[in-house]
Amino acid sequence: MTEINATSGVTDPLASYRLENDQEAAKKDDLGKNEFLSLMIAQLENQNPLEPQDNGAFISQLAEFSALEEMQQINNSVTNFSTQFQSTQALQASAMVGRSVLVPGVEAPLPTEGKIEGVAELPQGTTSLVISVLNGSGELVRRVDMGQQFAGSVPFEWDGLNEQGDPMPADQYTIKAESKTSAGTEQVDTLFSAQVTSVSIAQSGAVTLNLAGLGGVPLESVREIN
Repeated sequence: MTEINATSGVTDPLASYRLENDQEAAKKDDLGKNEFLSLMIAQLENQNPLEPQDNGAFISQLAEFSALEEMQQINNSVTNFSTQFQSTQALQASAMVGRSVLVPGVEAPLPTEGKIEGVAELPQGTTSLVISVLNGSGELVRRVDMGQQFAGSVPFEWDGLNEQGDPMPADQYTIKAESKTSAGTEQVDTLFSAQVTSVSIAQSGAVTLNLAGLGGVPLESVREIN
């Protein structure tokens, strides 16, 4: 009678696959499809004929590998989409250079013999919209009552003059917009228009617009392009 020796070869190729993946996730030499199939064939060739592998376990291993491969493909697809999206953002941003954009802020530059224009964002109607202008020291130089306003975007401007009608020097000024309602007074958001002078792209892919007088702002902060 011929004796058949049981071979102690690989019994679960996925166990080896998972172990290597856990220990060396950062390496690029993880098992791929060809290596996995080679291990699977080796398992079938060297299994004990008296105790063959259960079909259910074999199918389970194939299903698990298929799921892992699908997840890797999805991850690659997401990475490619992210790269393409960042490239599209960069192209869009570069097309804005030289144009004016409307962005949120509380400070704006007053050019020589110029004025500051902006927009107050009213979440609800107000009995009185008050625009206050403060200099670099935080001192009030001008206060303009724009009266009753409806909800929405309300344009405003400051002519660069103080309360006495004297022109103020070119500088950065803080603009506060306050809405008065029956519930009290609250500060509302302000937006300012500025020209895009250049575009910066970080290693992470984040796009920043460099605005004249306002500095850098994220691309997603832009509310309007003129």
